[in-house]
Amino acid sequence: MNLPARHLDHATLVGYSAGALPVAFAAVVASHLELCAACRGQLAVADAIGARLIEQQEGAPLSAQARDAFRARLEGEAAAPPPSVPMAPPRADPDLLPTPLRPWFGERYSTLRWRAVGPGIHLLRAQDEALGAQLMMLRTASGKRMPMHSHGNNELTLILRGAYDDVLGHFGPGDVADLDADTEHQPVTSRGVPCICVAASDAPMRFSGWIARAMQSVLRL
Repeated sequence: MNLPARHLDHATLVGYSAGALPVAFAAVVASHLELCAACRGQLAVADAIGARLIEQQEGAPLSAQARDAFRARLEGEAAAPPPSVPMAPPRADPDLLPTPLRPWFGERYSTLRWRAVGPGIHLLRAQDEALGAQLMMLRTASGKRMPMHSHGNNELTLILRGAYDDVLGHFGPGDVADLDADTEHQPVTSRGVPCICVAASDAPMRFSGWIARAMQSVLRL
């Protein structure tokens, strides 16, 4: 696999470093970090800056109510498997999913139970309230043009296999599309192999055209 050419937005890395991202977004970020040495380096810088800022803060005693609330939050977060950020080289077995995705989808591509949602399009959605946002995997046949759409708020997409092109350029394995509500695009998958990606979003997509909108109402995209 070539090194990723498209990386996480700096604000996304800072949010991940601070533990401020929903679990669904953190899982996609951690999966990209597993593949991208450049973003791991940027994360290390963000972690160091955050640690320095914490050191400079003066501590204040917590009330009993604040301690109980903090303890409850820790127990709640412990219930969900935290995304890991392996600093080792990419996995040797090409059938293995990135480590942070396995709690939600399983260990291997060959065992994924895809659901057909349209001609050449298959979907796999993670179902867990702990995710805090929508997390799904999408497999799209090669050479297929997706409907034009924009995003209700934020979406983070990581290309796992295959590739696509859109108004932003070419996205291949390991590349991440860090999108906001201002982005409207129409991905076209490259010929050769299906394009498999994992995406986290905190609002539904907005499709152009009544056919795509009808499909959206069924799929809850």
